[in-house]
Amino acid sequence: MSGQITTRQTHPNPKDLEGAWQLVSNSKAAGQTTVTQTLADGFFSVAHFDKAGKNFIGTYGGTYALKDGKLTATYEFNTFDSTKVGTTVAGTFTRKNGKWQLQTVSGKDQVPQTWEKVTEKKAASPLAGAWRISGREGQNGQMNQMVPGPRKTIKIFSGDRFQWIAFNSETGGFFGTGGGTYTAQDGKYIEHIEFFSRDNNRVGMSLSFNYEIKDGNWHHTGLSSTGGKVNEVWQRVSKQ
Repeated sequence: MSGQITTRQTHPNPKDLEGAWQLVSNSKAAGQTTVTQTLADGFFSVAHFDKAGKNFIGTYGGTYALKDGKLTATYEFNTFDSTKVGTTVAGTFTRKNGKWQLQTVSGKDQVPQTWEKVTEKKAASPLAGAWRISGREGQNGQMNQMVPGPRKTIKIFSGDRFQWIAFNSETGGFFGTGGGTYTAQDGKYIEHIEFFSRDNNRVGMSLSFNYEIKDGNWHHTGLSSTGGKVNEVWQRVSKQ
C-alpha cells in the first residue's frame, strides 16, 4: 500500500480484503525475504522479514477504507520512512485468479504487485480482528488502565496469522513489533514467532497463554518470552 494504485479490473467486495496475504515476488534479489500483510477491522499491517535468518527488515501500516472500488490507506507507523506517518495514499485494486493485484506508481516507475491469500483454517478464530491494549497489571498487582491517545499497541489477527505493533501515530515513533502464526482454542492461545524486532533470538519460539473473551474484551494471561508475568486486557477496535 505505497504510492498510487491503479487497475482495470472489477471492484472487489470490502470483505475480500480481510485476512492474511503474502507478496508474490518475481525478483531473485528478494532471497529469503517474506512480506506478509494482515487486514482486519479497517486496520492493516505489512511486515518484511527473513524467518530463516531471524532478520526483521521493516514494517508499515495503519488504517484503510474501501468504497466504490476506491481504496484509501493512512499510515500510522512506517519503519522504512517515518515521514509518511499521517499521510494518505489512494487508488484502486482488483482480485484475479484468487490473487490481489496492485499496480503502484512511484514517480515515473510502475511497480506491479501481486498478493496471494494465505490459506488458513476453515474454523473462524475468536480473535480474528484488530485489538488495542486497554489494561495491564502493574508491579503492585493492580490493573492499570491505558488512556487512549496517539501512543498505542495494536494487535491484528487473521484466522491464523498475527502481528502486534507499538507506535505513536502523531510523532511517527516506533517501539517494536512481532508476529507469526497462532492458535486460539479451548482457552489456550499459542503464538509461533516468525519475526521480532526487539530480539531476533525470539524467532522460532512458541509461547502459550490463557485467554478469555469476557464482555467483549480479550483477557490475556501467562508468561512472556523472558519469563515475566503477563496479565493484559485488550479491546476490539475499528476505525469504521
